[in-house]
Amino acid sequence: MKLSLEYLVREPKIRLDKNPLLLLIHGYGSNEEDLFSFAKELPEEYYIISARAPYNMQHGSYAWYAINFDADQNKFSDNDQARSSRDLIANFIDELIAIYPIDTENVTLIGFSQGTILSYAVALSHPEKVQRVVAMSGYINPEILEENYLKNSFTNLKIFSSHGTADQIIPVEWGRKAKPFLENLGIKTTYKEYPLGHGVSPQNFYDFKNWLLEK
Repeated sequence: MKLSLEYLVREPKIRLDKNPLLLLIHGYGSNEEDLFSFAKELPEEYYIISARAPYNMQHGSYAWYAINFDADQNKFSDNDQARSSRDLIANFIDELIAIYPIDTENVTLIGFSQGTILSYAVALSHPEKVQRVVAMSGYINPEILEENYLKNSFTNLKIFSSHGTADQIIPVEWGRKAKPFLENLGIKTTYKEYPLGHGVSPQNFYDFKNWLLEK
């Protein structure tokens, strides 16, 4: 069965009737191999699936949506493409559940950068599909959430959010806004900062892995 997104999969090493899913959502200009390099370090009972973004930027680089610059070098995001990618990922979760024995009550999105922005958008728009989000080096863009997202129930959603204090791509101030935004919706949120730029430090990885294991 051809799914709507290209992906890599690491099958669980510990088989259950239904296994939990970790869905990895890479950043702008990257590809599905990037976060998948973590797979061997992640818990063995998970399906680990790394999706490739739909917009091809050539030379093995992909994006969930375009980032454009105007004449004054102001950056702006193509929110129509972002909303389309949000819906693609939400649909992709359903496709995965149809072909793999996935526990629908235990789906986690792990995003980095643009992948975090999309992970927030999917989880806040479809909290019935996602129980947990690891949101690294990104921010919440309210313009790409479903219009009626405030009507959703977020009681089962938990979020681990992190950012580098020296991030030159996405300022740490943008990342810091996530915790109050999420807590205002009643979502249990852990937020951590690390002394690094736009990347994932070993400590960041260790912290989110421990957070995943705190059932």
